[in-house]
Amino acid sequence: MNNFKLKIGALLSSAVMMVAVSCSDDFLDIAPTGLLAEAQLSSLAGIEASLIAAYSQVNGRGNRLGSPSNWVWGSIRGGEANKGTDPGDFTTINPIQRYENNAASGEMGSKWNVCYEGIARANNVLRLLSNAGPDVTDADKTRLAAQARFLRAHYYFELKRDYNNTPYVDETVDYGSGLEEISNNQDLWPFIEADFQYAIDNLPATQSQVGRVNSWAAKAYMGKVKLYQAKYAEAKTLLTDVINNGVTSNGLKYDLVPYYDDMFRGANDNHEESVWAYQSAAGTGSVLNANPEFDLNFPYNTGPSGPGNCCGFFQPSFTFVNAFRTDANGLPLLDKSYNDPANRVKNDMGLTSADPFTLDAGNLDPRLDHTVGRRGIPYLGWQDHPGAAWIRNQPNGGPYSPKKYVYSRDEQGTFQDNSSWTPGYTGINFMIIRFADVLLMAAEAEIQAGDLNVARGYINRVRERAADSMLKREDNSLAANYVIGTYDTPWTDKNAAMKALMMERMLELGMEGHRFYDLVRWGVAQEELDFYLALDGSILTGALGGAKYSDKFKWVPIPQDQIDLVGTDILIQNPGF
Repeated sequence: MNNFKLKIGALLSSAVMMVAVSCSDDFLDIAPTGLLAEAQLSSLAGIEASLIAAYSQVNGRGNRLGSPSNWVWGSIRGGEANKGTDPGDFTTINPIQRYENNAASGEMGSKWNVCYEGIARANNVLRLLSNAGPDVTDADKTRLAAQARFLRAHYYFELKRDYNNTPYVDETVDYGSGLEEISNNQDLWPFIEADFQYAIDNLPATQSQVGRVNSWAAKAYMGKVKLYQAKYAEAKTLLTDVINNGVTSNGLKYDLVPYYDDMFRGANDNHEESVWAYQSAAGTGSVLNANPEFDLNFPYNTGPSGPGNCCGFFQPSFTFVNAFRTDANGLPLLDKSYNDPANRVKNDMGLTSADPFTLDAGNLDPRLDHTVGRRGIPYLGWQDHPGAAWIRNQPNGGPYSPKKYVYSRDEQGTFQDNSSWTPGYTGINFMIIRFADVLLMAAEAEIQAGDLNVARGYINRVRERAADSMLKREDNSLAANYVIGTYDTPWTDKNAAMKALMMERMLELGMEGHRFYDLVRWGVAQEELDFYLALDGSILTGALGGAKYSDKFKWVPIPQDQIDLVGTDILIQNPGF
């Protein structure tokens, strides 16, 4: 690896570009220990190991707000979930949810640090390939470079969505060669597109190791990048190809997993819906190989009769739960009347398993009970959700628990890692892109630049799977009054089609970290977050009372410590901070 200089008082990783300079700082030069020789790393085995390091950074390596699950940045900021804990616990999330964070807030650098570490690792692979040893063939160089560039594009995409433009660093620049002088005054989109295009052109359709990215994952991700830039025709072409012809890295034709909950079970990892997932493993001796960011998010105080036992930081919101109400035809309430008192889902605030249970008699989309733990409804084979007994602080978070990526009772001891302070780590892969997301992105592209009724067909395909995914009790009776239908009347109104698409993305992808980014790119964040806060803020007054979203919070501020290191002439702060 390249030599680097440790600077006292600066929080630097191999990724971060900023350094403090004094008149004479030779005494701060520290010879790296355990450093591998360039010749060792430039061998095929060394470059492969360096690439694995770039892959391993995807899950955030224990930085709970740095992974692509985006449980805070996408779901909590997007109004799908409330932090749901006592005000004194993990307080760095509080100002994020209330849209009160500033550049010096504790978590502003979480995503920054994780992504720039990943970029540094990807750049290291590309740098090593430029001086590769004799055992590295041209085919090896192309294969390895395509994966490294895919990963680098992913990390920059994550930065782009949160911070807008950040300094672009590639493999040609390092510390001491201009790294510390790079500004964030360039648009990241062209660089992201260039890397994904290289990956599309040079990755194989399948891989010998399923965790490695393939050309179809690159094409799906490029379609997403185009969609974010409103390049709808280009997105449509890419995503249509993925839908019609794409396969997973292990050669499965892309499709929807037949039963909704099965895609979140460890035994089914790398299934036909998994376009790209970070690979997770339990029982390896390190929870960093599992899902290291989810330890705080499971139901609270479950003991041996439930999963995780901690900590209730990710509680589905009232507004999100209410959105699963359906009409007599099984269609969502697109007029947003689901938050009206007559349509709200029965929430059982304060009630425990000892209190009489009354089923909500209204029509519900079955995906609700695969996404949200509700009192009296079966919870992943453990028991019926007991209500307040599994909730840390209902007045601050509400009565609901998360369900996706929580291990079931059958997975205890296999896909659940119990080697740390809490058994809330799992070996269940987290899907960064799944096929239902591709279908809905393609539907959006069709609405904007194609055929409304092709879009309707894609959305109906997603809804048909939901109709085949009704949760049942042990006696085989339905767990709730599930009524879900498809859009059977041809669409002629673009605005109405977009309303249906926006709702479908929330229902299908809820609690998976997409929501806030969708609201921002659609230009409806103010309207939708005002709507969420109007209800949730009126109920959870201690946590959300007086909270107000404004447009400046569509970006995370550039971390103040980074600006302090190099100055405002290098790093330009986002507007309003």
